[in-house]
Amino acid sequence: MSSRKALFFDVDGTLLSEITRQVPESAVKAVETARRQGHLVFINSGRVSKLLDPIRKLIQVDGYLCGCGTYIVLGDQELYARKIPHEQGIAIKQALKVHKIQGILEGKGGCHFFKDLSGIPRLEQMRENIGKEGAVSPYFIEDDNYDFDKFCCVTDKSSDKEGFFQTIQEDFQIIDRGNDFWECVPKGHSKATAIQMVLDHYGLSLEDAYVFGDSTNDLPMFTYAKHTVLMGHHDKELEPYASLITRTVEEDGVAYAMKALGIINEVFYS
Repeated sequence: MSSRKALFFDVDGTLLSEITRQVPESAVKAVETARRQGHLVFINSGRVSKLLDPIRKLIQVDGYLCGCGTYIVLGDQELYARKIPHEQGIAIKQALKVHKIQGILEGKGGCHFFKDLSGIPRLEQMRENIGKEGAVSPYFIEDDNYDFDKFCCVTDKSSDKEGFFQTIQEDFQIIDRGNDFWECVPKGHSKATAIQMVLDHYGLSLEDAYVFGDSTNDLPMFTYAKHTVLMGHHDKELEPYASLITRTVEEDGVAYAMKALGIINEVFYS
């Protein structure tokens, strides 16, 4: 066990407030302090790299673990990259159409949507929000001149989700994010596999890792790590695996937990 710690943060609902769309000043200062003390700090997100551009402007970290472990960048170094094979990607696009599934195909270049609007308010709001972040690709799902790393899908009453999932379940982990929204990640990749790659790279042990999260796609890293911080607002499925349940993002939960765990000594919250 090293005195140097590696901290892994989910983004939405953990570092980034889903209410204000900002990182609290307390979290920024806590992370700055931890890095100044020699600890390593990483974003560990389901978001692909392009979707992390907004967070890069809000907080400084040592690396980005993107797309549930499918792409890892440490500083300026690309440690790992895995794309869905091109022909498999084409088959997924065809299956989406056949089974009447709306999709968001996510890759290094951004997010790909169907050309026509879906009629599903939640999905169209996501398209708009992702567009504001500059991460909607000019290429549509119907195009074949790009590759992607992972994907999400949205179902409604017309969707044959059972038929679609049957076609992909051998190769993908299908994560139920609630409200007919599903995240599909290539098997063998997760936030946990990304953590282990980073620990191996720096010669650190699992005892040196601290993870912070709030939602079901954080489950792999919560079942894997020994030090697990659950945000005050969270999915109940994570509770059995939490070492510490902290405050919400807006209540300075990140800084509060880092002080409680002895990672930092300064207090940046009221």
